[in-house]
Amino acid sequence: MPGSTGNGAVTRSTLRQQIADALRDEVLGGRLKPGQEFTVKEIADQYGVSATPVREALVDLSAQGLLEADQHRGFRVHEYSVEDFRGMIEARSLIIEGMFLALDEGRQRHLNYDDPRTAAAIAGVRRRGEEAQRAASAGDLTVLIGYDLRFWRELSALFGNPYLTDFLHRLRLQSWVCTVQHVRVLTDLRGHLWSGHTELVDALYDRDTATGRAMLAAYNDDSIALVERLAAG
Repeated sequence: MPGSTGNGAVTRSTLRQQIADALRDEVLGGRLKPGQEFTVKEIADQYGVSATPVREALVDLSAQGLLEADQHRGFRVHEYSVEDFRGMIEARSLIIEGMFLALDEGRQRHLNYDDPRTAAAIAGVRRRGEEAQRAASAGDLTVLIGYDLRFWRELSALFGNPYLTDFLHRLRLQSWVCTVQHVRVLTDLRGHLWSGHTELVDALYDRDTATGRAMLAAYNDDSIALVERLAAG
């Protein structure tokens, strides 16, 4: 029956996403280590599911750059280099610069500050920023990553371009995976994690892109310096 087939597809799709989300959290949490190898069967056994949604989830994560597929040995967690991290920061900066230019030139047609819906959306982004700041100040990397990803996804969504939002989210996810691979060696992360989220929102709300640019330039420089120092041992 068509209904049965559809329900089966939806269930498998949902399971595929759940497995992908769980494995992504394992990578971000540092529980799946850089270079660690595993097979579809091992993951399927771990979660008690069939191989098909697991294979699909692993392919999805490979497409996102978090895993590498090996035809003969299964999958492994991608290990990013410092040079990779510099490239991610550069790409991120180019995308965010486009957001700044849209504000400078008044091209942010979806960002109408007089619209109550925009005000509510900005307030929501700021709340995400407050949570991210608290986590950063406490040195809670896992909580910070979750709120930071939501913060940037919701902030970029204000500009009304889903391609920009998706691309920036992917880059921030990859850069967090790379960062985690290095900063997990620190026993106390307080003072090492960026916490300028709400100040950035306030600057953009005031159309003060000069302050926003300066904040992010300092953030990027500090991030690269930290990863370089930790990678060097």
